[in-house]
Parts: sequence; structure tokens; C-alpha cells
Amino acid sequence: MALPTPSRAVALMTVRQLGLPFAHRPEFRAADLIEAPSNAAALAWLARPADWPSGRLALWGEAGSGKTHLLHLWAARRGAGFRDGPGLSAGGPPQELSACGLAIDDADAAPDPRTLLHLLNRAAATGVPVLLAARSPPARWPAPLADLASRLRASGAVEIGPAEDALLEALLDRLLAARQLVVAEPVRAWLLRRLPRAPGAVREAVARLDRAALGAGRGVTRALAAEVLAELDPAAGAATD
Repeated sequence: MALPTPSRAVALMTVRQLGLPFAHRPEFRAADLIEAPSNAAALAWLARPADWPSGRLALWGEAGSGKTHLLHLWAARRGAGFRDGPGLSAGGPPQELSACGLAIDDADAAPDPRTLLHLLNRAAATGVPVLLAARSPPARWPAPLADLASRLRASGAVEIGPAEDALLEALLDRLLAARQLVVAEPVRAWLLRRLPRAPGAVREAVARLDRAALGAGRGVTRALAAEVLAELDPAAGAATD
């Protein structure tokens, strides 16, 4: 059986583009931060850790509101440590505490409340600022230890509010550019009118658009966008106007 020539082999390979499961990793760069009224209070507080009550501040808001981005930026600017709450090992070796500060994402999901309490106590004793993040204010976090509940109630807390339309539009444009997705203006406008009004939904929609376009081997059309949107929100995806 004759093997295909190189040019024919290339043509055969491009007949159908396969969608490979490569994860898109957010970079949390300062240039990618979108400032808006919804996060203005959080940005103002991040700029003055000396004013944080008891040296602690908690950012809270819905999933995808930008809390993790702000934690990464704050930690990078100060040279502070960064931890994920679920990764604070229970009964493991002492967690590293940078003299420049510590940021803990999903702090309400620490597997052992004693681990979080010990970190907060060590930070307070050494004057190290601690930045926390979760979906609800610290006073509502599960805290079976009285001392931990007391520390959380004494922490400062600032909400990241619902995203404005201008923020969502800028976020959509940046996410599409980051994945090198070219979307015609009418399709982009159609999407903006129908996407759920939350940054997390916009991020999920763009990720699904990327996978769908790659798997189908074609660009982002309105039909493809409608399929993806129907997965996220059937009522919105069914709209055709």
C-alpha cells in the first residue's frame, strides 16, 4: 500500500481538527485586571494593609468575581506567600509564613480549622498581614473553634459587587483574545446580550466556545455560540432574536 505524499498527509490531517484537552491557565497579570466600581472598594483596601483591622482583610463575592486575581496581584506586589485553603494540610508540617504577608484563597475551605487558627495567630504575633478570600464574609464561615470565630469576626471584610456591563464586555474581549478566538462583532454582541451577568459565566462560556470551535474545526459562529449558551442557560440559548 502506497504511503501518502507529505502534502497529502498534511491535507488529511487538516480535514478534521481534533480537540485536545489542553487546560488554559490564567496568568493573573496586573495588565489583565479590569478596574470597575464593583471592585473599587477592594482595590482601595488592598493598597493600605496597615489599616486592616487586626492585620487581616477578607475579600468576598460570587465565584468568578476576581478574588483570586486580586490575591495573586497583592501577593506578587508584596512578595507575600500564597496558599489555597483546601491545601492547608491538617496536622502536617507548619505552613510557611512569609514576613511580607500571606494570601489564602478559599480560606473558608481549610480542612482543619486549627490550621487556619494557628496561621492567623502566628501572623498576628509577628505583625504579618493576611489577605483572605471566600464567597461569603468571614463572620459566616464555619468556625467550630471559638477562638477562630473570634479572629474571623475581628477581620476586615470587603465585598466585590456584581459585575457591571462594561466590565463583562471588557472581560469577554480579553478572554477571547487570550485564546486567539476571532468572533465577528454581531456574534459577540449577541453573546453579550444573553450571557449570565457574572464574570464566572463569561469565563466558562469562552472556555466552552474554545473547545467547541476546536472540536468542530471551524470558527465561532452564532449557531455554535447558541449551542454553548444553551448548555449554560437553556432559556438564553433558545433565544434567536
